[in-house]
Amino acid sequence: MTTPTTPTSPTASATPTSPTASATPTSPTASTTPTASGASAASTTPTGRTALVRTAAQLAALERTGRRAVVMTMGALHEGHATLIRTARTLAGTAGQVVVTVFVNPLQFGAGEDLDRYPRTLDADRAIAEREGADAVFAPSVDEVYPGGEPQVRVTAGPMGELLEGASRPGHFDGMLTVVAKLLHLTAPDVALYGQKDAQQLALIRRMVRDLNFPVEIVGVPTVREDDGLALSSRNRYLSPAERSAARALSRALFAARDRLAAEHALHARATAGGAVSGRADALTAIGEARAAADAHAVAAAAPSPAAIKAVAQGVLDDAAKAEPPVVADYLALVDPATFREAPEGFAGEAILAVAARVGTTRLIDNIPLTFGAPE
Repeated sequence: MTTPTTPTSPTASATPTSPTASATPTSPTASTTPTASGASAASTTPTGRTALVRTAAQLAALERTGRRAVVMTMGALHEGHATLIRTARTLAGTAGQVVVTVFVNPLQFGAGEDLDRYPRTLDADRAIAEREGADAVFAPSVDEVYPGGEPQVRVTAGPMGELLEGASRPGHFDGMLTVVAKLLHLTAPDVALYGQKDAQQLALIRRMVRDLNFPVEIVGVPTVREDDGLALSSRNRYLSPAERSAARALSRALFAARDRLAAEHALHARATAGGAVSGRADALTAIGEARAAADAHAVAAAAPSPAAIKAVAQGVLDDAAKAEPPVVADYLALVDPATFREAPEGFAGEAILAVAARVGTTRLIDNIPLTFGAPE
Protein backbone atom coordinates (compact mmCIF):
# COMPACT_ATOMS: atom_id res chain seq x y z
CA MET A 1 0.00 0.00 0.00
CA THR A 2 6.90 2.70 -8.58
CA THR A 3 12.00 4.26 -14.65
CA PRO A 4 14.86 6.68 -15.29
CA THR A 5 18.13 5.38 -16.71
CA THR A 6 17.71 1.91 -18.12
CA PRO A 7 13.93 1.81 -17.71
CA THR A 8 11.56 3.73 -19.88
CA SER A 9 8.80 4.62 -17.46
CA PRO A 10 9.02 6.28 -14.05
CA THR A 11 6.94 4.86 -11.09
CA ALA A 12 5.72 4.91 -7.68
CA SER A 13 5.00 2.31 -5.16
CA ALA A 14 2.91 4.12 -2.64
CA THR A 15 0.32 1.63 -1.59
CA PRO A 16 -0.52 -0.35 1.49
CA THR A 17 2.14 -2.95 0.76
CA SER A 18 5.01 -0.86 -0.28
CA PRO A 19 7.58 0.27 2.27
CA THR A 20 10.89 3.27 2.16
CA ALA A 21 12.00 6.66 2.25
CA SER A 22 14.89 8.93 1.75
CA ALA A 23 15.74 11.12 4.65
CA THR A 24 13.84 14.37 4.71
CA PRO A 25 13.72 17.11 7.30
CA THR A 26 11.01 16.54 9.84
CA SER A 27 8.13 18.87 10.27
CA PRO A 28 6.92 19.54 13.80
CA THR A 29 3.29 18.69 14.41
CA ALA A 30 0.96 21.02 16.22
CA SER A 31 -1.11 19.51 18.98
CA THR A 32 -4.80 19.13 18.49
CA THR A 33 -7.11 21.65 20.05
CA PRO A 34 -10.62 20.97 21.31
CA THR A 35 -13.50 22.37 19.33
CA ALA A 36 -16.71 23.71 20.76
CA SER A 37 -18.35 20.35 20.13
CA GLY A 38 -15.67 18.56 22.13
CA ALA A 39 -14.06 16.80 19.15
CA SER A 40 -10.40 17.47 18.46
CA ALA A 41 -9.78 19.75 15.51
CA ALA A 42 -7.26 18.57 12.92
CA SER A 43 -3.80 19.93 13.66
CA THR A 44 -1.93 21.65 10.87
CA THR A 45 1.67 22.17 9.90
CA PRO A 46 3.28 25.50 10.71
CA THR A 47 2.35 26.79 7.25
CA GLY A 48 -1.24 25.69 7.78
CA ARG A 49 -1.46 24.12 4.31
CA THR A 50 -1.66 20.41 5.18
CA ALA A 51 -3.95 19.21 7.93
CA LEU A 52 -3.07 16.19 10.06
CA VAL A 53 -6.18 14.21 10.95
CA ARG A 54 -6.18 11.23 13.28
CA THR A 55 -9.79 10.07 13.47
CA ALA A 56 -12.63 9.22 11.14
CA ALA A 57 -14.64 12.04 12.69
CA GLN A 58 -11.91 14.58 11.92
CA LEU A 59 -11.67 13.26 8.38
CA ALA A 60 -15.41 13.54 7.87
CA ALA A 61 -15.30 17.10 9.22
CA LEU A 62 -12.78 18.21 6.57
CA GLU A 63 -14.36 20.69 4.21
CA ARG A 64 -14.49 18.94 0.86
CA THR A 65 -13.77 20.94 -2.25
CA GLY A 66 -13.95 19.70 -5.82
CA ARG A 67 -12.63 16.28 -6.75
CA ARG A 68 -10.95 14.26 -3.98
CA ALA A 69 -7.86 12.18 -4.86
CA VAL A 70 -6.46 9.76 -2.28
CA VAL A 71 -2.99 8.23 -2.04
CA MET A 72 -2.80 5.29 0.38
CA THR A 73 0.58 4.60 1.99
CA MET A 74 2.14 2.86 4.94
CA GLY A 75 4.33 5.89 5.54
CA ALA A 76 8.12 6.10 5.21
CA LEU A 77 7.48 8.20 2.12
CA HIS A 78 10.03 8.44 -0.68
CA GLU A 79 10.12 9.86 -4.20
CA GLY A 80 7.83 7.11 -5.42
CA HIS A 81 5.14 8.27 -3.02
CA ALA A 82 5.91 11.89 -3.90
CA THR A 83 5.20 11.04 -7.55
CA LEU A 84 1.85 9.59 -6.54
CA ILE A 85 0.95 12.73 -4.58
CA ARG A 86 1.97 15.02 -7.45
CA THR A 87 -0.12 12.94 -9.85
CA ALA A 88 -3.04 13.08 -7.41
CA ARG A 89 -2.78 16.86 -7.33
CA THR A 90 -2.87 16.98 -11.12
CA LEU A 91 -5.95 14.75 -11.23
CA ALA A 92 -7.73 16.64 -8.46
CA GLY A 93 -6.89 20.04 -9.94
CA THR A 94 -6.28 23.21 -8.01
CA ALA A 95 -9.88 23.29 -6.83
CA GLY A 96 -9.83 19.67 -5.67
CA GLN A 97 -8.49 17.95 -2.58
CA VAL A 98 -5.61 15.51 -2.07
CA VAL A 99 -5.62 13.23 0.98
CA VAL A 100 -2.64 11.00 1.86
CA THR A 101 -3.29 8.13 4.24
CA VAL A 102 -0.48 6.87 6.47
CA PHE A 103 -1.32 3.59 8.17
CA VAL A 104 0.85 0.53 8.86
CA ASN A 105 -1.74 -2.20 8.49
CA PRO A 106 -1.08 -5.17 10.81
CA LEU A 107 -3.46 -7.43 8.89
CA GLN A 108 -1.13 -7.71 5.91
CA PHE A 109 1.98 -8.74 7.85
CA GLY A 110 2.50 -12.45 8.41
CA ALA A 111 4.38 -14.22 11.18
CA GLY A 112 8.05 -13.31 11.11
CA GLU A 113 7.55 -10.32 8.81
CA ASP A 114 8.76 -6.81 9.58
CA LEU A 115 5.72 -5.19 11.25
CA ASP A 116 7.63 -4.14 14.37
CA ARG A 117 10.63 -2.74 12.52
CA TYR A 118 8.66 -1.14 9.72
CA PRO A 119 9.71 2.54 9.71
CA ARG A 120 7.35 5.05 11.29
CA THR A 121 8.33 8.58 10.17
CA LEU A 122 5.14 10.61 10.39
CA ASP A 123 6.74 14.04 10.76
CA ALA A 124 8.90 13.50 7.67
CA ASP A 125 5.97 11.96 5.81
CA ARG A 126 3.83 14.96 6.57
CA ALA A 127 6.54 17.32 5.36
CA ILE A 128 6.78 15.44 2.05
CA ALA A 129 3.00 15.40 1.66
CA GLU A 130 2.88 19.15 2.21
CA ARG A 131 5.77 19.77 -0.16
CA GLU A 132 3.97 17.86 -2.91
CA GLY A 133 0.67 19.68 -2.43
CA ALA A 134 -1.46 17.40 -0.24
CA ASP A 135 -4.32 19.05 1.63
CA ALA A 136 -4.49 16.50 4.43
CA VAL A 137 -2.68 13.52 5.93
CA PHE A 138 -4.96 10.94 7.53
CA ALA A 139 -2.86 8.98 10.04
CA PRO A 140 -5.21 6.90 12.20
CA SER A 141 -4.22 4.53 14.98
CA VAL A 142 -4.82 0.78 14.75
CA ASP A 143 -7.66 1.16 17.26
CA GLU A 144 -9.25 3.82 15.07
CA VAL A 145 -9.21 1.63 11.96
CA TYR A 146 -10.10 -1.58 13.82
CA PRO A 147 -12.09 -0.37 16.86
CA GLY A 148 -13.29 -3.85 17.79
CA GLY A 149 -9.93 -5.52 17.32
CA GLU A 150 -9.14 -7.62 14.27
CA PRO A 151 -12.19 -7.56 12.01
CA GLN A 152 -14.25 -10.73 11.86
CA VAL A 153 -15.46 -9.93 8.34
CA ARG A 154 -12.74 -9.39 5.75
CA VAL A 155 -12.34 -9.04 2.01
CA THR A 156 -11.00 -12.22 0.39
CA ALA A 157 -8.62 -11.82 -2.53
CA GLY A 158 -9.82 -14.96 -4.32
CA PRO A 159 -7.76 -17.10 -6.72
CA MET A 160 -5.50 -14.28 -7.91
CA GLY A 161 -4.58 -13.58 -4.30
CA GLU A 162 -3.15 -17.06 -3.89
CA LEU A 163 -0.53 -16.65 -6.63
CA LEU A 164 3.02 -15.20 -6.50
CA GLU A 165 3.01 -12.76 -3.56
CA GLY A 166 -0.07 -14.48 -2.18
CA ALA A 167 1.66 -17.87 -2.24
CA SER A 168 4.76 -16.44 -0.56
CA ARG A 169 2.77 -14.43 2.00
CA PRO A 170 -0.47 -16.30 2.80
CA GLY A 171 -3.26 -13.97 3.88
CA HIS A 172 -1.35 -10.87 2.86
CA PHE A 173 -3.74 -9.79 0.13
CA ASP A 174 -6.83 -10.45 2.25
CA GLY A 175 -5.44 -8.04 4.85
CA MET A 176 -4.47 -5.51 2.19
CA LEU A 177 -7.87 -5.52 0.49
CA THR A 178 -9.66 -5.30 3.83
CA VAL A 179 -7.84 -2.13 4.82
CA VAL A 180 -8.11 -0.63 1.33
CA ALA A 181 -11.86 -1.22 1.41
CA LYS A 182 -12.10 0.47 4.82
CA LEU A 183 -9.97 3.42 3.76
CA LEU A 184 -11.96 3.86 0.56
CA HIS A 185 -15.13 4.05 2.65
CA LEU A 186 -13.55 6.45 5.15
CA THR A 187 -11.94 8.79 2.61
CA ALA A 188 -14.68 8.50 -0.07
CA PRO A 189 -12.40 9.54 -2.96
CA ASP A 190 -13.32 10.19 -6.56
CA VAL A 191 -9.97 8.72 -7.57
CA ALA A 192 -7.38 6.63 -5.71
CA LEU A 193 -3.79 6.18 -6.86
CA TYR A 194 -1.46 3.20 -6.38
CA GLY A 195 2.02 2.36 -7.62
CA GLN A 196 2.59 -0.14 -10.40
CA LYS A 197 5.60 -1.52 -8.54
CA ASP A 198 3.07 -3.49 -6.52
CA ALA A 199 1.46 -4.79 -9.70
CA GLN A 200 -0.42 -7.71 -8.19
CA GLN A 201 -1.78 -5.50 -5.42
CA LEU A 202 -2.94 -2.94 -7.99
CA ALA A 203 -4.64 -5.66 -10.06
CA LEU A 204 -6.46 -6.98 -6.99
CA ILE A 205 -7.61 -3.52 -5.92
CA ARG A 206 -8.98 -2.91 -9.40
CA ARG A 207 -10.74 -6.28 -9.28
CA MET A 208 -12.25 -5.56 -5.86
CA VAL A 209 -13.48 -2.14 -6.95
CA ARG A 210 -15.06 -3.64 -10.07
CA ASP A 211 -16.53 -6.74 -8.39
CA LEU A 212 -17.93 -4.88 -5.37
CA ASN A 213 -19.04 -1.73 -7.21
CA PHE A 214 -16.95 0.83 -5.36
CA PRO A 215 -17.70 4.27 -6.85
CA VAL A 216 -14.04 5.22 -7.36
CA GLU A 217 -11.58 5.43 -10.24
CA ILE A 218 -8.34 3.50 -9.67
CA VAL A 219 -5.20 4.92 -11.28
CA GLY A 220 -1.86 3.11 -11.50
CA VAL A 221 1.29 5.23 -11.52
CA PRO A 222 4.54 3.91 -13.09
CA THR A 223 7.41 2.70 -10.91
CA VAL A 224 9.99 5.28 -9.83
CA ARG A 225 13.58 4.07 -9.81
CA GLU A 226 16.98 5.13 -8.59
CA ASP A 227 19.47 6.22 -11.25
CA ASP A 228 20.93 2.69 -11.23
CA GLY A 229 17.52 1.12 -11.89
CA LEU A 230 16.68 -0.13 -8.39
CA ALA A 231 12.98 0.37 -7.72
CA LEU A 232 12.30 2.75 -4.86
CA SER A 233 10.99 0.98 -1.78
CA SER A 234 10.77 1.78 1.89
CA ARG A 235 12.56 -1.51 2.54
CA ASN A 236 15.66 -0.34 0.65
CA ARG A 237 16.74 1.38 3.87
CA TYR A 238 17.34 -2.04 5.43
CA LEU A 239 20.05 -2.89 2.87
CA SER A 240 23.75 -2.59 3.65
CA PRO A 241 25.86 -0.95 0.90
CA ALA A 242 26.91 -4.39 -0.40
CA GLU A 243 23.32 -5.66 -0.32
CA ARG A 244 22.13 -2.49 -2.03
CA SER A 245 24.55 -3.14 -4.88
CA ALA A 246 23.52 -6.80 -5.10
CA ALA A 247 19.82 -5.85 -5.18
CA ARG A 248 20.30 -4.20 -8.56
CA ALA A 249 20.18 -7.72 -10.01
CA LEU A 250 16.38 -7.58 -9.83
CA SER A 251 16.07 -4.66 -12.21
CA ARG A 252 18.97 -5.90 -14.35
CA ALA A 253 17.13 -9.18 -14.87
CA LEU A 254 13.94 -7.39 -15.87
CA PHE A 255 15.69 -4.99 -18.23
CA ALA A 256 17.69 -7.81 -19.86
CA ALA A 257 14.44 -9.60 -20.66
CA ARG A 258 12.85 -6.39 -21.92
CA ASP A 259 15.82 -5.66 -24.18
CA ARG A 260 15.84 -9.21 -25.57
CA LEU A 261 12.12 -8.98 -26.35
CA ALA A 262 12.64 -5.66 -28.14
CA ALA A 263 15.50 -7.17 -30.16
CA GLU A 264 13.42 -10.21 -31.14
CA HIS A 265 10.52 -8.02 -32.21
CA ALA A 266 12.90 -5.90 -34.33
CA LEU A 267 14.45 -8.98 -35.97
CA HIS A 268 11.01 -10.43 -36.68
CA ALA A 269 9.86 -7.13 -38.24
CA ARG A 270 12.95 -6.88 -40.45
CA ALA A 271 12.74 -10.52 -41.49
CA THR A 272 9.13 -10.26 -42.56
CA ALA A 273 9.29 -6.82 -44.19
CA GLY A 274 8.84 -6.57 -47.95
CA GLY A 275 8.99 -10.30 -48.65
CA ALA A 276 12.48 -10.63 -47.23
CA VAL A 277 11.69 -14.08 -45.88
CA SER A 278 10.44 -15.44 -49.20
CA GLY A 279 13.40 -13.95 -51.03
CA ARG A 280 15.91 -15.51 -48.67
CA ALA A 281 14.10 -18.85 -48.70
CA ASP A 282 13.98 -18.88 -52.52
CA ALA A 283 17.68 -18.10 -52.73
CA LEU A 284 18.52 -20.92 -50.30
CA THR A 285 16.31 -23.35 -52.20
CA ALA A 286 18.04 -22.43 -55.45
CA ILE A 287 21.38 -23.58 -54.07
CA GLY A 288 19.92 -26.80 -52.66
CA GLU A 289 19.58 -25.62 -49.07
CA ALA A 290 15.94 -26.63 -48.64
CA ARG A 291 16.39 -27.27 -44.88
CA ALA A 292 17.92 -23.82 -44.42
CA ALA A 293 15.05 -22.33 -46.41
CA ALA A 294 12.54 -23.99 -44.10
CA ASP A 295 14.47 -22.73 -41.08
CA ALA A 296 14.43 -19.19 -42.47
CA HIS A 297 10.66 -19.37 -42.82
CA ALA A 298 10.27 -20.74 -39.28
CA VAL A 299 12.53 -18.18 -37.63
CA ALA A 300 10.85 -15.24 -39.34
CA ALA A 301 7.34 -16.48 -38.61
CA ALA A 302 7.99 -17.34 -34.97
CA ALA A 303 6.73 -14.88 -32.39
CA PRO A 304 8.99 -14.16 -29.40
CA SER A 305 8.65 -16.96 -26.86
CA PRO A 306 7.57 -16.02 -23.31
CA ALA A 307 9.64 -18.92 -21.97
CA ALA A 308 12.75 -17.74 -23.83
CA ILE A 309 12.33 -14.15 -22.67
CA LYS A 310 11.83 -15.28 -19.07
CA ALA A 311 14.97 -17.45 -19.37
CA VAL A 312 17.04 -14.34 -20.11
CA ALA A 313 15.97 -12.80 -16.79
CA GLN A 314 16.51 -16.10 -15.00
CA GLY A 315 20.09 -16.18 -16.21
CA VAL A 316 20.82 -12.83 -14.55
CA LEU A 317 19.26 -14.02 -11.29
CA ASP A 318 21.21 -17.30 -11.42
CA ASP A 319 24.47 -15.33 -11.64
CA ALA A 320 23.37 -13.06 -8.78
CA ALA A 321 22.64 -16.11 -6.62
CA LYS A 322 26.33 -17.10 -6.86
CA ALA A 323 27.62 -13.64 -5.92
CA GLU A 324 28.38 -12.30 -2.45
CA PRO A 325 26.06 -11.31 -0.92
CA PRO A 326 23.74 -13.64 -2.83
CA VAL A 327 20.37 -12.69 -4.25
CA VAL A 328 17.98 -15.49 -3.29
CA ALA A 329 15.07 -15.50 -5.71
CA ASP A 330 11.59 -16.28 -4.44
CA TYR A 331 9.92 -16.28 -7.83
CA LEU A 332 10.29 -15.03 -11.40
CA ALA A 333 7.06 -15.05 -13.37
CA LEU A 334 5.85 -13.78 -16.72
CA VAL A 335 2.12 -13.40 -16.25
CA ASP A 336 -1.10 -12.28 -17.86
CA PRO A 337 -2.02 -9.12 -15.88
CA ALA A 338 -5.71 -10.08 -15.95
CA THR A 339 -5.16 -13.29 -13.98
CA PHE A 340 -1.53 -13.29 -12.81
CA ARG A 341 -1.15 -16.78 -14.25
CA GLU A 342 1.87 -17.63 -16.39
CA ALA A 343 1.64 -16.39 -19.98
CA PRO A 344 1.51 -19.45 -22.27
CA GLU A 345 3.59 -19.95 -25.40
CA GLY A 346 2.04 -18.02 -28.27
CA PHE A 347 0.78 -15.34 -25.85
CA ALA A 348 0.08 -11.97 -27.48
CA GLY A 349 -0.62 -8.72 -25.69
CA GLU A 350 0.35 -7.06 -22.43
CA ALA A 351 2.23 -9.14 -19.85
CA ILE A 352 4.03 -8.47 -16.58
CA LEU A 353 7.45 -9.86 -15.75
CA ALA A 354 7.59 -9.97 -11.94
CA VAL A 355 10.37 -10.92 -9.55
CA ALA A 356 10.73 -11.29 -5.80
CA ALA A 357 14.00 -12.01 -4.02
CA ARG A 358 15.68 -11.76 -0.67
CA VAL A 359 18.96 -9.90 -0.20
CA GLY A 360 20.25 -10.49 3.29
CA THR A 361 17.16 -10.28 5.50
CA THR A 362 15.30 -7.90 3.18
CA ARG A 363 12.68 -9.11 0.71
CA LEU A 364 12.24 -6.99 -2.43
CA ILE A 365 9.84 -7.10 -5.37
CA ASP A 366 9.93 -5.51 -8.82
CA ASN A 367 8.24 -5.86 -12.20
CA ILE A 368 8.03 -4.38 -15.68
CA PRO A 369 5.30 -4.48 -18.34
CA LEU A 370 6.10 -6.26 -21.60
CA THR A 371 4.14 -6.51 -24.83
CA PHE A 372 4.25 -9.64 -26.97
CA GLY A 373 3.31 -9.03 -30.57
CA ALA A 374 0.05 -7.26 -31.34
CA PRO A 375 -2.89 -7.90 -29.02
CA GLU A 376 -5.66 -9.80 -30.74
